[in-house]
Amino acid sequence: MSWIVMALTLVISIFSSHKLSASEINLTVTLPRLNVAEYHAPYVAVWIEDEQRKITHIAVWYDTALSNNKGQEWLKDLRQWWRRGGRELSMPVDGLSGATKGPGQHIIQAQLSAVLSKLPAGKYRIMVEAAREVGGRELLQLPIQLPLTEQSLPAEIAGKAEIELIRLHF
Repeated sequence: MSWIVMALTLVISIFSSHKLSASEINLTVTLPRLNVAEYHAPYVAVWIEDEQRKITHIAVWYDTALSNNKGQEWLKDLRQWWRRGGRELSMPVDGLSGATKGPGQHIIQAQLSAVLSKLPAGKYRIMVEAAREVGGRELLQLPIQLPLTEQSLPAEIAGKAEIELIRLHF
């Protein structure tokens, strides 16, 4: 009987301490449907920041359809991202930038997985900032500890206006 308990304990401890592969990780950004007279899809920036505030860009969604790259003029409205390094980028950036998204859930996986697999163990914050023309601005910070484990997920934080929820999960 005791060998069954020991085997079961071993199995549980193996699974509970299992470090997740970065390829299994998703970040879902949920943008709310707002009941406003004039709605424009928000500009959104996603990045990871370490304890020394060094950042790694994950995604930037902006209006890529405007002629003469006019959509890039409003990237500075993503104030925190802009100050943290966004202004140093030359848009568009392959694999990083994309068109704005409407209300709903949007999953970021490939770029996030590539970044998470390269970062050393430690404390980080996933930062998501949204700014909308004729609207507001919101910044959410989701603290994480790398390497991620099954116990640390899902992790999420709810917004109040421009971002409904960000959720890190597998």
